Amino acid sequence: MPEKKRVAVYDLASRKSKTVGVIVPKLDSHFITTALKGIQEITTESGYDIIITHSQENMEKEAANVRLLSDRSVDGVLASLSVETKGTAHFSPLTDKGTPVVFFDRVEDACSSGTVVIDNARCGYLATEHLIRQGCRRIAIITSDLKRDVYKQRYKGFREALDSYGIAFSQELLLLPEGDSDTGTDAAQKVLHMKPLPDGLFITNDLTAAICMHTLNEAGIRVPEDIAIVGFNNDPVGRLITPALTTIDYPGFEIGKTAASTLLAHLSGRKTVTERTTAIVPSSLIIRNSSLRSQAS
Repeated sequence: MPEKKRVAVYDLASRKSKTVGVIVPKLDSHFITTALKGIQEITTESGYDIIITHSQENMEKEAANVRLLSDRSVDGVLASLSVETKGTAHFSPLTDKGTPVVFFDRVEDACSSGTVVIDNARCGYLATEHLIRQGCRRIAIITSDLKRDVYKQRYKGFREALDSYGIAFSQELLLLPEGDSDTGTDAAQKVLHMKPLPDGLFITNDLTAAICMHTLNEAGIRVPEDIAIVGFNNDPVGRLITPALTTIDYPGFEIGKTAASTLLAHLSGRKTVTERTTAIVPSSLIIRNSSLRSQAS
């Protein structure tokens, strides 16, 4: 027999829709895909349906998603902010009527609700320290808009590691390529025009790192002998390229599960979500051949 389709029904007795809204910045992301799987596992176990919306990295569309979910009378919302987003005032259609919001991954410094994150500053430090311990002394960082908290914190950890080891930094070593599809290629071209070349790269996105590495290889740059590279996300692409990419594990599944569990605990009355509720999901450095200069030599 065909599987019976679940239909979300409004519970008149409890005044609950048994539905959770989810707002993500994009759908074509390994991290977002795994986070959504974690969210769905927890919500399904608790008898909730989910409505997934995405902002396409646009704050106005994010605000439209908020209004849509408010109109649908969802019981709560899980949100990862767009790269353009400034502040969380546009979540007021939800918060003004008491609908709880838990922010995950991309959050604001002063979110008006609970947050679920990794320690991005610590991870940035670990990635940079690893490059330093491999003998790198001229390390560049390729990252995204520093107005977004996750990238700002990774950059903070990068700078703190350099300072800890007494390594000088110049502004030319901060690369902020624009766009998505050609980001890795553009970043590689900027690296190739540096004099002298950096001997280490910390790239805060694995797909960008993979494309950058490929472009550098085509230009005759050896990885890791000439330039050691560390990425961020533990995207499957990092295991497919040669050499395999050293990266920071970004546990999307666990982040999604933790965010959903936090929200559902609040909805059940077991926990109150406030601006002081921050869950930090453990993360770690995964060492592969793209950064092992000592082993390569």
